Formats: sequence, C-alpha cells, structure tokens
Amino acid sequence: MKNKIVIALGGNALGNNPIEQYEAVAFTAISIVDLVEKGNKVMIVHGNGPQVGMISLAFEKAKEIEKNVPSMPLSLSGSMSQGYIGLQLQQAIKNELTKRKIKRNIVTLITQTKVDINDPSFKKPTKPIGSFYSELEIKKIAKEKNWQVGEDSGRGWRRMVPSPKPIDIYEKEIILELLEKDNIVIAGGGGGIPTIENKGVLQSIDAVIDKDLTAQKIAELVEADMFMILTAEDGIWKNFGKSDAIFLKEPSIKYLEELIDANEFPEGSMKPKVEAIINFINNSKINSKACITSLKLAGKALKNEAGSWVKK
Repeated sequence: MKNKIVIALGGNALGNNPIEQYEAVAFTAISIVDLVEKGNKVMIVHGNGPQVGMISLAFEKAKEIEKNVPSMPLSLSGSMSQGYIGLQLQQAIKNELTKRKIKRNIVTLITQTKVDINDPSFKKPTKPIGSFYSELEIKKIAKEKNWQVGEDSGRGWRRMVPSPKPIDIYEKEIILELLEKDNIVIAGGGGGIPTIENKGVLQSIDAVIDKDLTAQKIAELVEADMFMILTAEDGIWKNFGKSDAIFLKEPSIKYLEELIDANEFPEGSMKPKVEAIINFINNSKINSKACITSLKLAGKALKNEAGSWVKK
C-alpha cells in the first residue's frame, strides 16, 4: 500500500539566497525521490522566511533609488517566493526523477490559507522573517521602517510579523485530486498566503503563517500516513544549546505538552514545529507518525536511525 507523506521543508534549510538554495534543493531532491521510488505519494510544504525577507528588502532598496517604486505588500512577496522556490524544487526533483527513469509529474500551487482577522497574533507579532541583524542595526532599521523586531533563538535579531493560525486551505480539493493521481505536489509554500474572507470576497493580508502548522493542516486534509518536518536541527532537544541538553528520540505527546507549558521551545522556531506534530497525531484518523529532523538526516530518519519521532 502506498503511503501518503507530507514533508515540511524549512526555509532556512534551503539557504539564504538563490545560489545556496539551488545547491540545497539538489540535495533535497535525492531524499524526496527516494520516497517516490518506494511508491509513496509525496507532498512538499516549504518555508520562506529568508526568501520573503530578501524579496521585500529588494523592493525597499529599489524605493530608496526611485521614489515612485511602491512598497511591496508582504502577502505578494510571499506569493513570489512560492513561485521561485517552487520552480527550483520542481526542476531539482524532476532532474532526479529523470536520472532514475521514473515517470512522475510534479507541480507547484500558489496556495491561499484561510485565517481569522481577529487572531491574537496580529496584536503580538512573533514570526521572524528576513535577514539577521545585530541588535544595534535592527533597532535603527525598525525605527526607520516601523518594524516590530525581536531576538531569534540566540541567532540574531530579525523582523517579526503576525503569524495567525491556519484555519483552512482554499486549494484543498485540487491538492487532493493531484495527490490521488500520483502527482508530486508542492503547496502551502511559506505557510500559504494569509487570506481572509469578507462576504464571499477573498482578500490577502500581510502576515506569515507558520509553514509547519499549514503543513500539519494539509497533512490532516490528505490523511497522511507520515508527516516529516525537515529543519536546521537534527530533532527535538530539551535544554537546547546548553551543557545539559537532552535529545528526545521518541517523546510522548504528554511530555512534549509539558515542555511547551514550561516554555521550553522558542516562539516562531521549534515551538510551532512541536505543536504541529502534536496536533497532527492527535487529529489523525489513522495510525500516523511524525518526525522532526534535519535535511541531511532525512534518509536515516526514514530508517528510524535519526530524528525525533512521535506516534499515538
């Protein structure tokens, strides 16, 4: 029986610029096609934090040179990132499929994710995007551009934007149809374009939905057998980065919930990843499993030799 596997691919795991990304997706394609070669139905949801920040920065720099250049809404920057990340993923995966003489179609969908305009995140932005700065640099930029900013997991300072919870996926029917016909589907890029609905009219809004929570929502909709979050870390750690750090190989849902309540995991980083796999397992109607690991360890994780795994 073919398994449905939804992969959430971290934006930072794709590199910080198009050149780094091109090299990263070529490596990523190998693991993805390994899954395809075994007969699995595969779907990919990717992040876009560095990429959407780069696109926004480019427009801001253009505006400094030419005053008539309008600012680019974050929602449109997000859709641009869906396109160019999707293109590179499509090409890399298709090239790997061709190399192995596997016939399978692959497609990228511009995806809209339904959110609630009253979501509390609009009052307290926590999602980091774009480049890293020193505290001195970003406070100056924040004052000039009216940004909300914050420190990101000890790695530096970044712009913070609202990150509302995903409610639904507007393109869910076509995603299901494509996946059922054995197509490789790339959708929900960057968490999808945050979209509200007012009297039947769709409207994009400036925010960044956490791609792991959107991937979880999609994994539920397609009734995935496996949900994998591939990120910059090798798995879930308690006391991450400290001398007494403990790697969690097969933590229980109850234990992970206790760690979340104790503020063990950073907002906008590992916390939504852990929340996503907990929600997926709790909401799964079948005997599903979920994993968090790094891009480099994806192959080993599939053999249960790496990563943090969560089951019912």
